[in-house]
Amino acid sequence: MSHKHRRGFGSTFGSPFGSPFGSSETSPHKRTSRFIKKMSAALLALAVLAGCSSQPSVDNRASDEDNILTYLEPQFFATLYPPSAGFYPNGSVVNNIADRLLYQDPETLELSPWIATELPEINEDATEFTFNIRTDVTYSDGTPLTAENVVKNFDLYGLGDKDRRLTVSEQITNYDHGEVVDEDTVRFHFSEPAPGFAQATSSFNAGLYSDATLDFANEDFAPGNAVNVIGSGPFVITDETLGTNLSLTAREDYDWAPPAREHQGRALLDGVNYVLAGEESVRIGALVAGQGDIGRQIEAPVETHLVNEGINIVSAATNGVNNGFYFRFKNEILSDIRVRQALIHAIDREKILRVLFSESYPLATSVLGHNALGYKEQKDAYIYDLDKAQELLDEAGWVVGDDGMRRKDGELLELTFNEALPQPRSREVVTMVQEQLGDIGIKVNLNPGDQAAQDADSKDYNKIQVRHSMVGRADYDVLKSMLYSTNRNELLNMSTENGESEIGDPHLEDLLMAIASSPREEDRAAASAAAQDYITEQAYVLPLFEEPVVYGVQPYVKGFNPDVIGRPSFYETYIDHEDQSDQSSEED
Repeated sequence: MSHKHRRGFGSTFGSPFGSPFGSSETSPHKRTSRFIKKMSAALLALAVLAGCSSQPSVDNRASDEDNILTYLEPQFFATLYPPSAGFYPNGSVVNNIADRLLYQDPETLELSPWIATELPEINEDATEFTFNIRTDVTYSDGTPLTAENVVKNFDLYGLGDKDRRLTVSEQITNYDHGEVVDEDTVRFHFSEPAPGFAQATSSFNAGLYSDATLDFANEDFAPGNAVNVIGSGPFVITDETLGTNLSLTAREDYDWAPPAREHQGRALLDGVNYVLAGEESVRIGALVAGQGDIGRQIEAPVETHLVNEGINIVSAATNGVNNGFYFRFKNEILSDIRVRQALIHAIDREKILRVLFSESYPLATSVLGHNALGYKEQKDAYIYDLDKAQELLDEAGWVVGDDGMRRKDGELLELTFNEALPQPRSREVVTMVQEQLGDIGIKVNLNPGDQAAQDADSKDYNKIQVRHSMVGRADYDVLKSMLYSTNRNELLNMSTENGESEIGDPHLEDLLMAIASSPREEDRAAASAAAQDYITEQAYVLPLFEEPVVYGVQPYVKGFNPDVIGRPSFYETYIDHEDQSDQSSEED
């Protein structure tokens, strides 16, 4: 196991299933007793889970010589349409069934050939990208990957299709059209400079699909039709039990991995069995009992307990926009910069990390992660200063009443945060913020609801004033993807007023577009720095931490190295059966 991915082993956060605040007041004996009880409950839950599915599941694994990896996923995929595959469980599948034109090294972030035989030829203003491609690649349905097919992929991802409800990729800017130059050459044309396009072709959001799959409508990429989604990657989807299991099988004829990868040819595993294990206690119980090989979303308080059980923790960086709070400044309350500044000074980020997280979660020093392209440190921008926060609120006219709450012209200072379901411990984070802001007279509400409700409510700044979110992508464009009006628009800079779309801060739009449309890399870096400075100056964002994807990995699982934004890549992963047998003997 590569040590560079293993962080936070030495931290202690109390009981893994106790208070969300990880209280250290519980005695070791009581913590151990509670842990054992939870393990028993978890294993019972596993038995129930297995009974609901005819697929190979967590508690009916084959022998130690089985070469199929059991992967425990807290949420089931929602779509396998690549431009919409950013959600963790979507990307974890697409990443393993679809090849890309280019490959991006997860450590160095360097681009290198994959289906393309070399890096693209780019014209001076980054409006034309020419790729030479391999001619020996096939999809899992036997159809060839051709120049025409590559163009068809990017024409869909770059332009979308409203009739089929297929969105444009947020990673592809200013796309005009693709061109087949000859049998092994394609060229892509852009209406304005698009310097981020080369990196975009390395992302699973630009995974290559067969012609038949590219003819699908939005609903055809949804659960229930997974086996018909055809890529050219090292694995193919061979079975699906709706909402509970997904089986991938290695392609025997796969022989076009990125030259930069150490392994070539067929994947080392025979297959991967994705099992839905929504409850954390189920995932942890399965790992401890040896019924699962890898589990995603290991919460910080559990890390030490798993390490003590001999299970490795792999913490993979997402290399993009940090986990944080995004203030919808067009909302009446948050339109006053003094209120936004007060929120930044009143939230104790270090305490949140100390209580809820581990060393796997570095404190943020900008809206971008420190290893993200374009990062610029925002020194002293997020200082916890309760006196300053109260002074700012007083200046803004929010007065503390007899009940300890602040009001202005009779209106309560009240804000609603979403619960970011894909993000680690979001509910507990907002709960701590609720307490911290309550101490200075601000009422905080946590928006209820499932993912669909959270997404719908988050489009209205009168329902969600503070958006808890993040996004991973190892390119300068990630900041634009997060905040630009026609991308994720997390600040709701663009909103619909009186039936018309209105931009609240045009200067922010210009800064973000400059990142994505400056042909020279040094200009993109400067544009990113300028945007970060402006976001800090305007107090639009309070970044909390650099969000990793944290996995629990059995010690006999080797070669597991997540991709550049932390999604699992199983191509070089294998099961060391000798280690597995040794571990089984020790447990016996």
